[in-house]
Amino acid sequence: MDRAEFRIGELATRAGVSIDAVRYYERLKLLPRAGRTAGGFRLFGPESVERVQFKTVLLMLKPGLLERAMHGNYSFCSARDCSTVYFEVESGEQFTVNDLRIRVGLKVKGDPIPVCYCFGFDEKHIRDEIQQTGNTSVSEKVSRLIREGLCACDDRNPSGMCCLGEVNKAANRVSETSQSR
Repeated sequence: MDRAEFRIGELATRAGVSIDAVRYYERLKLLPRAGRTAGGFRLFGPESVERVQFKTVLLMLKPGLLERAMHGNYSFCSARDCSTVYFEVESGEQFTVNDLRIRVGLKVKGDPIPVCYCFGFDEKHIRDEIQQTGNTSVSEKVSRLIREGLCACDDRNPSGMCCLGEVNKAANRVSETSQSR
């Protein structure tokens, strides 16, 4: 395997997205067609990482910052207590929560805390449903909508990843908090 090629898991890690997101981008033809190893594993070139992140970064930034983002290979910072959302290692360019058009659920502490950018669910939806019924159906609703092909995480989620993981984490966190009261 050429060092400039990545298997799907390596690409997902480098791009800061899930393996499912890489497959989704591939179906939408946002990524170049992957080669294959003798064993049938997908092989992606380094340009695949840039294309995943480039589109996501441009869709999230405020219009006055688009020109700054036109060059570079940006990564998503998933650290909760860090205001940086996107960073570029070689140039040192960074974009923070204040540079984006939307709130980043991983980076905010007060409501609304977005957990699903495709369908508009936030932690308050989950919390209210748990208070009213004892559990939440938000994860099931999002899963159904994804199965119906209505997901748009690559366009709407700042991380470029599927929101379902964050929905499930938020549901577990809110459920545990409500049970400990």
